[in-house]
Amino acid sequence: MNETFKALSDKTRRQILELLKESDLTAGEIADNFQMSKPSISHHLNILKQAELIIDEKRGQYIYYSLNTTAFQEITKWLFDLRQKKDRS
Repeated sequence: MNETFKALSDKTRRQILELLKESDLTAGEIADNFQMSKPSISHHLNILKQAELIIDEKRGQYIYYSLNTTAFQEITKWLFDLRQKKDRS
């Protein structure tokens, strides 16, 4: 889970996740929303992929990125369990 929180600690990566919440996007479509180089966006996407927060799928000649909802369910469960433990104390 350390990789997850490291990935979430960056504002740009959180903004990418917000974009992907709306729809699956290509790296180029994601990059259009930022004033940074495409290699920088690619770096952020790789960190999100390593943290398993996003997944990619090749469709024709493009790679589309989407949220890995399973990862977010696991984070939510962890936070809920943490909260439950605090409430029992």
